[in-house]
Amino acid sequence: MTKKLYLPLLMALVVALSSCSSKMGELSSDYFTVTPQVLEAVGGKVPATINGKFPEKYFNKKAVVEVTPVLKWNGGEAKGQPAVFQGEKVEGNDQTISYKMGGNYTMKTSFDYVPEMAKSELYLEFKATIGSKTVTIPAVKVADGVISTSEFVEQTLSSANPANGDDAFQRIIKEKHDANIMFLIQQANVRASELKTAKEFNEEVKNVDGAVNKKISNIEVSAYASPDGGVSLNTKLAENRQDNTAKVINQNLKKAKVDAAIDTKYTAQDWEGFQELVSKSNIQDKELILRVLSMYSDPEQREQEIKNISSVYKTLAEEILPQLRRSRLTLNYDVIGKSDEEIASLADSDAKQLNIEELLYATTLTNDPAKQEAIFIKATQIYPNDYRAYNNLGKLAYQAGNLDKAEGYFKKSLSIKNSAEANMNMGLIALTKGDKAAAESYLGKAAGAKELNEALGNLYVAQGQYDRAVNAFGDTKTNSAALAQILAKDYNKAKSTLSSIAKPDAYTDYLMAVVGARTNNTSMVTDNLKKAVAKDSSLAKKAASDLEFSKYFTNADFMNIIK
Repeated sequence: MTKKLYLPLLMALVVALSSCSSKMGELSSDYFTVTPQVLEAVGGKVPATINGKFPEKYFNKKAVVEVTPVLKWNGGEAKGQPAVFQGEKVEGNDQTISYKMGGNYTMKTSFDYVPEMAKSELYLEFKATIGSKTVTIPAVKVADGVISTSEFVEQTLSSANPANGDDAFQRIIKEKHDANIMFLIQQANVRASELKTAKEFNEEVKNVDGAVNKKISNIEVSAYASPDGGVSLNTKLAENRQDNTAKVINQNLKKAKVDAAIDTKYTAQDWEGFQELVSKSNIQDKELILRVLSMYSDPEQREQEIKNISSVYKTLAEEILPQLRRSRLTLNYDVIGKSDEEIASLADSDAKQLNIEELLYATTLTNDPAKQEAIFIKATQIYPNDYRAYNNLGKLAYQAGNLDKAEGYFKKSLSIKNSAEANMNMGLIALTKGDKAAAESYLGKAAGAKELNEALGNLYVAQGQYDRAVNAFGDTKTNSAALAQILAKDYNKAKSTLSSIAKPDAYTDYLMAVVGARTNNTSMVTDNLKKAVAKDSSLAKKAASDLEFSKYFTNADFMNIIK
């Protein structure tokens, strides 16, 4: 009888023990999915979302399991943020996993990108305990490698357009010379005392006419009457002042043998001039007078309302109105600058004869960077307080790939003036160093630089803001613009951009190969990768481990290119 009872009890105990196994052994990779399926660097990080599952009757009721994502490569590893799970009989605040039902979970992690991650593997490592006992759960591989196309921004930056400190050179500069002939109240004759003003004005006309680099456009005679005395009277008065002034000027021009067009006009009541003079004055009740002008548009009503302000009208009559009884003479003329040939010659032989605008303009007359550099250096020597020449020397150095030299010039430029151009260019320098925070700071001080949107596009790529980058680049035709379009998955636009780049380099071809890989165009991959490697042999090694081309790793043409 005892034996008969013992056997069933033993079997029940075995079942009980096995129903809550303490082994918690190996987990299949089938229990895990990773998004994205192939990890990708974004903004200097490698993000991943891991969806995992503990199967039914696996998770011991007394177990605590810590799960840590680990990205491993030859010679190194990076650990992500761990997550902790607990069994049903554990007192704690972590996610509880049912023994009977199992449980699903989601982990978000991110790793700081390093180039070695191209050949890497993502594992989940487990640290498990049941009570005081440690349980071994083997690590599970859940993903392979990292696509690092976004990191190409550090290379594509070499084709970025630094901001230029533009010259303000004008071949023809418009100038003018003004004079006033004054009249007595209700009189239109040019007095003898005013003929002296007309004579002095005529001397200026003669000087301009005789100058080899000046050309008279016209002479304007604008006659006025003060806004008192009635519209009818002032209309006739202003017209007579116009005619008499023009007559004097014509006589002087004829005597000097100067041929110049005279354009005349008159203003019967100079309310505009009156308002301006009152506004600038310290006259009592100034604000009241200005209010009258804003309230009434009829000239006669205006005049009457102002006369009603008896306390101030005498002052107006003595100080303001006499200044409005005049003819304004304006000589308009052009100052014609040096020809391109003259500027180019002097920039080479005697740069001191050129002003700073002419010197800076001289650099636009040649496409030779060496000649441009020589002129900019002269500009810094002759005009050391102008920031533009230093900035533009930095631009030349940047385009030549000498970033240290470029940075030195940009910093010198900033020490002279905190300009938008130099700030933008220091932002590009910061991006080449991978310092996104500094780049953002510099670009924040670059408002007004013509090339700013392009620079911001590069920053947004580096930050992983691809759609924003595409918008910032607009129709810019550079490697960086194409890179943004690739990362934003606009492959048609990327192909168009790359095809339109004026001076394609190895990275242009490499990015075109990436477009080919992403659009399943084998010939596009191999043809462009071949051109890229021919220009830069180091890209063969890059391509050999670039998961953009993973489906071509067994392609004979591909292998011949990267060998």
